[in-house]
This record gives sequence, structure tokens and C-alpha cells, in this order.
Amino acid sequence: MNDGSRACVDYLMRTLLAAMVVASGALSGASAAETQPHHWSYSGATGPEHWAAEDEAYATCSIGKGQSPVNIEKTEIRDLPPIEFDYRPTALRVTDTGHSMQVNYEPGSAITVNGERYELVQMHFHTPSEERVHGRAYSMNAHLVHKNAKGELAVVAVLLKQGNTNAFLKPIFDNFPAAGTTESSVAGVSLNAAEFLPTRHGYYTYDGSLTTPPCSEHVRWFILKTPMEISAAQIQQFSKHYPRNARPVQPLNGRVILATRD
Repeated sequence: MNDGSRACVDYLMRTLLAAMVVASGALSGASAAETQPHHWSYSGATGPEHWAAEDEAYATCSIGKGQSPVNIEKTEIRDLPPIEFDYRPTALRVTDTGHSMQVNYEPGSAITVNGERYELVQMHFHTPSEERVHGRAYSMNAHLVHKNAKGELAVVAVLLKQGNTNAFLKPIFDNFPAAGTTESSVAGVSLNAAEFLPTRHGYYTYDGSLTTPPCSEHVRWFILKTPMEISAAQIQQFSKHYPRNARPVQPLNGRVILATRD
């Protein structure tokens, strides 16, 4: 092979190698884009009515027949098992999820219903309340999310009406993560969700879903009948970060809402 031919081959090899590098980069970029979480919100082009279009994994948000939240209007009174609360103190860690203020719980806190134990995983907040009772929305609500050993979810909803300052919520709302951060931890401060509950534990219950994408169904819902109070200043404190983060109520589609006698 003469020098001219060798130079030509070298040029072709360098060109092919460069093309392979570019193609590899393009594929990596596409892969990275595919793994990015899809954006969703509570209004506009990415609001609740568009969630299913954001990702095929969110299809249930549109086609599901057992969605949450719901309007609690007609109920059937039953002798239902009590919710046995076994909540323990946990270190205060407040997370800004981009959709709500969330408190993650250490293992050890749980509820037991009819012999089934569900560990408390986290709690987060919505304004106004996602659940409605006879068409009425409360100022806010809290969702306490639990999971059992089989991975099944149960959510206890606590309704919040405007009134006195809520002492349990104060350290949470006072320690929202600073700008540019997603989590705030306060050394030496702990919370016990038992202090957040009303004294009466009567509830409404039905089979529903997550109220955020992917809107997975067959979530057990327990909405406590007795609301707790939260001050106007605390509502404003939360609303400064999340002015409105509530999914509209969904059709019951024949589901029955059961209620305790108390």
C-alpha cells in the first residue's frame, strides 16, 4: 500500500470513528431524556385533565374507574373495625417534592385495621382539601400514607379547617426547605403523628387511588370525620409555596362509601 492509499484509509477510519462517537452521544442523550421524570402540575397544559397525556404510565389517571379524591355525599353506615393507631416519634425531615410539603417517617409507626398492619411512610398536604364532604372543601387536608408487607397502600386523610394554630404542624411549616434545597432536617426535633389526630377516630372508607400520577388504584382510604384546626397564618404559610395543589373530585362509578356509626 502506498502512502497515498494509507492516508486515504486513515482518513476514512477517523471519519467512521467520529461518526460512531456522535451516534453514541445521540443515543446517550435520548436515553437520558427518556429517564427524566415527566412533568405534571395542578393547572394549565400539565394539569390534572392532561396527566394521562404526559406519560403512558399515567393512563390510569384518565381511564381508571376507581379514582380519588371523591365527594362524600351518600354513605352506608356500618359496624366497621376501628383504626388502631400506633404512631411513634420520628425525626423532623421536611421535603419539598415540587408538588407538596412532605414529611418522611422512620420505620416503627403504623395503623392496624381488621388485623392488617400498615406502616406509616410519609405525610403530605393539599390546599384546599382534596376530599369534599357534601360538596364542601376544607381549607387544607393531610394525607398519611401507609404500606403493608404486601406493598398495598392505605391513606388516612385528616381534614383541616381554619381556626386556631396547629401546634403539630408548626415545626413542619416553619422549616420548609430553603431555596435551592429539597430537604430540611432539624437536629433534636421530633414529631409524633399521634398528636395530630382528632380524639374521635370515626371515618369514611372506600376503595380509591393515588391522587397524583400514576393514579394507581386499589388504595384503601380512611377519611377521619372530625376535622382538626389550622390557623389562617399557617394556611397562608403553606399556600406561599403551593397556592393550589388539589386534584378535582372524581366520579364514584358505582363505588359505595362506608361510614362508621360514630
